[in-house]
Amino acid sequence: MNQQHMPLAEHLQAFAKSNAISFHVPGHKHGQVFTPDYHADFQQLLSWDVTEISGMDDLHAPTGVIAEAERLAADFFKTQHTFFLVGGSTAGNLAMILATCKQGDKVLIQRNCHKSVMNGVELAGAQPIFLAPDWDECVSRYTSPSYETVEAAIEQHPDAKALILTYPDYFGQTYHLKAMIEKAHQFDILVLVDEAHGVHFTLGDPFPASAIQLGADAVVHSAHKMAPAMTMASYLHIVTQRIDQTQIAHYLQIIQSSSPSYVLMASLDIARHFLANFSKEAQIKTIKSVEHVKNLLLNLPFWDFVPSADPLKLTFHVKHSFSTKSMVELLEKAGIFPELATDEQILFIHGLAPFAQKDRLEKRLKTIGHPLKNSVNHATIERTNFFPKKIQELDLSYQEMNNYTTYPVPMKEGIGEIAAEAVIPYPPGIPLILKGEKITGAHITRLEKLVEQGVRLQHRDVSVRIYRNKGERL
Repeated sequence: MNQQHMPLAEHLQAFAKSNAISFHVPGHKHGQVFTPDYHADFQQLLSWDVTEISGMDDLHAPTGVIAEAERLAADFFKTQHTFFLVGGSTAGNLAMILATCKQGDKVLIQRNCHKSVMNGVELAGAQPIFLAPDWDECVSRYTSPSYETVEAAIEQHPDAKALILTYPDYFGQTYHLKAMIEKAHQFDILVLVDEAHGVHFTLGDPFPASAIQLGADAVVHSAHKMAPAMTMASYLHIVTQRIDQTQIAHYLQIIQSSSPSYVLMASLDIARHFLANFSKEAQIKTIKSVEHVKNLLLNLPFWDFVPSADPLKLTFHVKHSFSTKSMVELLEKAGIFPELATDEQILFIHGLAPFAQKDRLEKRLKTIGHPLKNSVNHATIERTNFFPKKIQELDLSYQEMNNYTTYPVPMKEGIGEIAAEAVIPYPPGIPLILKGEKITGAHITRLEKLVEQGVRLQHRDVSVRIYRNKGERL
């Protein structure tokens, strides 16, 4: 197929230039009805923001320009079919889980997955079996389950319907995915991969191999994270014939809007074109730029560089004597905004092109003062042993949860009860207590210690929510 072609984007561009008269939605009428103060900022986008009029095709039953754009994507990514998503990777994760996992099915899930994976399994009514990630001393954080953990889980649960993995992690770290896929396929277990941060892996060296190339059955890409697509624009790839495409399409039309954004869809068409035409010369220039930016950032004496499998992910480990929070504040005060900060690490993401503001970055880095001293003793936070159980099932199924009422109780009163929501210390950003898991004394001891030492909980307060039988009095 002609990878120079952008059927959807080209069609929208031609339509915008035709000055058509609108007697249809959306209400801005090709930008004629809009708040004057912002009209100039939105004008070009509004001319592309159309609806399913003649010639525009239909995302949920494509036969024209959208269908052609999806075929070009499938041709580039080497998939059976590629679906355009306007609801982010969340929509893709939900659809691939709902299309493959039914009520009561066992599903093996990497515990440090995106919440949309947890939500998809809950909506499907499946039986999750959680695989704990290992602590990686080389990068000082949890990364992925080991092959041994995945192998043991498969052998304990050979009747599992699917194995759901996240690859790479947020920081670009990868693992032995191919071996895990091959092991799962020996038992006819589907492998579904949330590769939200790895759409550019399809470009090949120097990037790691994509889950598509490694043999996963379905893969989700957040095109907007690393490729030049707009926020919420993503792909869902059907890689093998083990996945029923009609079921995927069925759930996507349930999950996604019946009035999808043509601007988002066109950006997916353009992002595929960009990737398909990313030359070796452009790649060399980009990697050279990455090294230059990394060296500029290393001029600050407050951190050390943490290598990643993905060269576009630049992670710096802030030295223990300095406060990461104050470091981020100094960066932002200088007009430099990183992607993510944990209590010890700060992540910067380089784009798929040479960085255009090197001189400005160098000048702004020189304005950064001395960060505050750290008030938290990281060494006393026992994060390396958060998950003594490598393979774990819930103590209450999602179906059983519907028969219970939830109550907030002080932490210590939750011991022996079933958690009604996940409790997530950040870092590491992985549920210490799962929804549906029995709360133990060890959980509470660890939580209290973390709260005392300043670790933030992605949680309402210092209480926990538990399940009690409906009608039962406290």
